[in-house]
Amino acid sequence: MTKSMFALLLLAFAADFLVQFPARVVAGPAEDVQAAMQLLKSKAAALGAPGVKGEEAVADKNAPALYFGETKMNNNFALVDEVQKEMKGTATIFVKSGDEFVRVATNVKKDDGSRAIGTILDPKGNAFAAIAKGESYFGDANILGKPYVTGYEPIRDASNNVIGVYYVGYLKN
Repeated sequence: MTKSMFALLLLAFAADFLVQFPARVVAGPAEDVQAAMQLLKSKAAALGAPGVKGEEAVADKNAPALYFGETKMNNNFALVDEVQKEMKGTATIFVKSGDEFVRVATNVKKDDGSRAIGTILDPKGNAFAAIAKGESYFGDANILGKPYVTGYEPIRDASNNVIGVYYVGYLKN
């Protein structure tokens, strides 16, 4: 048997093997963030259009009340906890309050183990800079002193104004 014939047979065997036993693709952190963001946004959209009506205390801070349809997000953890249950990681809904974005629904925890509601998006961070320009941010972020792989996307009202932020993230090892 010639070398070229042997090489051709070996190539055919390898191709057949790969068809029968394809490599398993394992999603990495960036893919997980994208999938979690899509889930958070689709679950929010299923509740209805985003809007702001009135104010409500969140922890020790007064903030605009953010709604999806008739469902108020302030102090309501059902949406973010559903995303966490399905995708692991963390999820947050922020509302725009003046020049800040306040966590009104989150499963990000403070050092004492309580939910980090009432805390703000870091105004010096890359995510804040992107959201302030109406853009999304996907990448590393420091959240309450811990490193995360994250995604942030603006929440827009019917007039296309940024009224809040969707967040998902995974703690880095």
